[in-house]
Amino acid sequence: MTMVPQPWPEPTAEVARAVRARFHGREMPLPVAVRDRFGELFADVEFASAFGVTGPSGWSPGRLSLVTVFQMAENLTDRQAAEAVRDRLSWAYALGLDLADTGFDHTVLSEFRSRVVAHHLEEKVLDLLLARLKEMGLVEAGGKQRADSTSVVAAVRDLNRLELVGESVRALVETLAAAAPDWLAQVIDVPGWSRRYGRRVDSWKMPASKTKQDALAIDYARDGFALLGAVYAPEQPGWLRELPAAQVLRIVLLQNYTRTTARNGREVVKRREKNTEDGDGLPPGSTRLASPYDTDTRWSAKRDAFWNGYKVHISETCATAADDAGRTEHVPPTAKAAAKTPRRPKPDRAPRRPNVITNVATTALTLPDSKALEGIHQSQQRRGLLPDEHYIDSGYPSAELITGSAARYGVALITPVLLDTSRQAKAKEGFAAHDFTIDWENHQAVCPTGNTSTAWTPNIQNGVTKTVVSFAALDCIPCPFKQQCTTAKSNRRQLSLHPPQMTEALRHARARQQTKDWNTDYALRAGVEGTIRQAVAVTDLHQARYRGLAKTHLEHVYSAVALNLIRLDAWWNGHPLDRTRTSHLARLELRLAA
Repeated sequence: MTMVPQPWPEPTAEVARAVRARFHGREMPLPVAVRDRFGELFADVEFASAFGVTGPSGWSPGRLSLVTVFQMAENLTDRQAAEAVRDRLSWAYALGLDLADTGFDHTVLSEFRSRVVAHHLEEKVLDLLLARLKEMGLVEAGGKQRADSTSVVAAVRDLNRLELVGESVRALVETLAAAAPDWLAQVIDVPGWSRRYGRRVDSWKMPASKTKQDALAIDYARDGFALLGAVYAPEQPGWLRELPAAQVLRIVLLQNYTRTTARNGREVVKRREKNTEDGDGLPPGSTRLASPYDTDTRWSAKRDAFWNGYKVHISETCATAADDAGRTEHVPPTAKAAAKTPRRPKPDRAPRRPNVITNVATTALTLPDSKALEGIHQSQQRRGLLPDEHYIDSGYPSAELITGSAARYGVALITPVLLDTSRQAKAKEGFAAHDFTIDWENHQAVCPTGNTSTAWTPNIQNGVTKTVVSFAALDCIPCPFKQQCTTAKSNRRQLSLHPPQMTEALRHARARQQTKDWNTDYALRAGVEGTIRQAVAVTDLHQARYRGLAKTHLEHVYSAVALNLIRLDAWWNGHPLDRTRTSHLARLELRLAA
């Protein structure tokens, strides 16, 4: 498909008159407001790398981006979005279409997403919107931002281990039946395999007994190994083994079975179990495939909940009234409808700069939040929107990240750190680690009773550089406070310390988060929960539309742009953010608790 970058056409006079007449005396719908405020928001030239210079001409990628944003804002399917382009005046106005324009077939949207993902342009729309907002003074580097993550359920069926193997065999059979039907007919017994793999494996009831389930699992494995053996035979066409379904089946069989040869030459196929004496256990969940149709999705658990999918991290600005003091140039114009209303907001509740989503990161569900923070800061740095203070929950920080974020990006992490988990600190009696004086220059530590450490041993613990400080048993055994200090069998106290900056940062953070002022300030982070709630309500964030990490990330980026535009439109019209509704029963519970 080819594309020659062209400026968007202006809204036709006919469409503009119809829109003004239809919405006279009312607020303009979001598409009209976006076109009036931003004009050509997503220029075609920004997507030129995804399109060729020869071939059939395609629809404007910039306008397809805006269609996709509106699609997310209204949670529409591709068919519904394509129909909205044809029959909605507001969409025609935003896209510069005349009344005779027939739009495009809904499959164009799927092809457009594939091209965007293939050329790594998923974040282009968010980059362009934030760049425009920076020019308008609505977002800038520094200040405060907050972030949180939530789970996303993949757009595939949930399969147990038995179903996964059977469906993986079926997926390859279906692929071969479409790509090489004559070859497949010579390799398998088509009627027999059709009875087992003609329907999805989760569409019929699995045997109830464990014995029959184990037998079926071995049958699936033998079928899979036989099919792969035929595909990988030296005399067969090489392109067969390059089919994605063949690669998936290889991995699924490797992760779930062992295949050995007995002394009598007979092949032995066994299911892998979680814990076995011979070491043939299951691979870790972070590498284990969960679906033959989405190789990026993973299973994960949090307390009593289980998900098969991804995780999305959302960062947004969160300026307070004090932060926005003196920014009168950013106060939005008063809407005409609001001017007729005598009731006006109080000064401390007056609209300030809206909270804008500055970054969206989509990761594997098994990736800890702390591993995602570096990538988040890199993206914010690329956009020139690094905050001075980043409010995050306790799942993100570590001693390394607290000091590293400040050193590399100048970002202070406002977050509760893990408290000292030693016996003394938990009991709040005896000598905890923070009671010891550390002399970093002389490589010594002094205990509260005045004894000096005798050993200073740098080492690596779980991949982290630490130092183990030990005191002499001759000092600890006769000490009258020994029971308050250590109960170790070695009869001596030991401390495990991070490097100097990290240790001091942890001590400082632990001391600060015990104060009332810090807790009052940290309450600002809770607002990001409302953003996640809005994303779920508007775009159904918890359920992925597409398969694969890249396309799911594209969905999240376009959803973030849609949420930003919705918030900006509400802010321009003087509408305050919605407040979470509280039921009468919840109010009664709060009153009784108070």
